[in-house]
Amino acid sequence: MKWTVLWKPDSEGDLADLWVDSDEKPAITAAANRIDVQLRRDPLNTGESREVEQDRVYFDPPLGVLFTVDELDRKVFVERVWRIPSDEQDEN
Repeated sequence: MKWTVLWKPDSEGDLADLWVDSDEKPAITAAANRIDVQLRRDPLNTGESREVEQDRVYFDPPLGVLFTVDELDRKVFVERVWRIPSDEQDEN
């Protein structure tokens, strides 16, 4: 069963800003699409948990996202998105 992925307005705006300001538009678009697909499939086993119980982070270079999962409603909320610096991408 699939999950519904919802990008919070701030994260949508940040993603748009990252895309506009980037010289790697295709890479950002592809990563955002892969993130959507992965979170729709299996958000509970995607990424790593954080201190706050429902917070998780996931990295798909060149992007990282912070997301929360509402298991009851089967919804995933992308709270934040950021660009991973290229030196960190090389380590993954």
